[in-house]
Amino acid sequence: MKILALYDIHGNIDALEAVLADPRAAAPDLVVVGGDAVPGPFCREVLDRLASLPVPVEWVRGNGEREVAAAAAAGPDAPEPDPADVPVVTARRTADRLGSERALALGDLPLTLLRDGILFCHATPRRDDEIITRISLSKRVEAALHLARSAFIVAGHTHQQDDRRLGVFRLVNAGSVGMPYEGDGAARWLWIEDGEPVLHNTEYDSVAAGERILAAGWPDQESITASLIDPTDPAEITELFERAAS
Repeated sequence: MKILALYDIHGNIDALEAVLADPRAAAPDLVVVGGDAVPGPFCREVLDRLASLPVPVEWVRGNGEREVAAAAAAGPDAPEPDPADVPVVTARRTADRLGSERALALGDLPLTLLRDGILFCHATPRRDDEIITRISLSKRVEAALHLARSAFIVAGHTHQQDDRRLGVFRLVNAGSVGMPYEGDGAARWLWIEDGEPVLHNTEYDSVAAGERILAAGWPDQESITASLIDPTDPAEITELFERAAS
């Protein structure tokens, strides 16, 4: 079986199109969208493009989908979010752009998906927002995985690729298609063929994509700049996330 795993697209349609045009991503038997396809500036375009694929597409819920659904559930009479609370603002804008029905449906996506003996989740099998980084201590990682239905787990959430073996577990982070914290802006994705994972990156004009995102009025300037326009040193991001997890 050939599986294309797309994680953390974050409404970056340019990055998604670049990956889908990459010959190495051609003709999968299944596409797994691993969460955080939204929020993002071109959320509707991303969801439409994924829905148009000529192969089965299955999803797991990321914290992004959960937050967008919660924004939709709050309804149009909900108080305007604090402009400084960027996650809440981006969730609200995405929900407004998608419309209530489509946004609410994102909250019903499963936390995990088991296919071909592989467990797909967004962050960890027990939570959609748990932070596991390249430098997380093995003891903490194994504790987060110990109830998993498979020893082979694919995740994302931290926007950095990784492939680790911890006791009986193999944890592969697919990286981020649309907002990679890898220092070069290239879209990251995962190809699995007959149970063997291969981490890939696809170069495209990520600076132009980031500038288009900001020109569209997207409020999360810091993340777009750090991932696409003027990429931050990945080690700095890893350490920042690890501190947040602690």
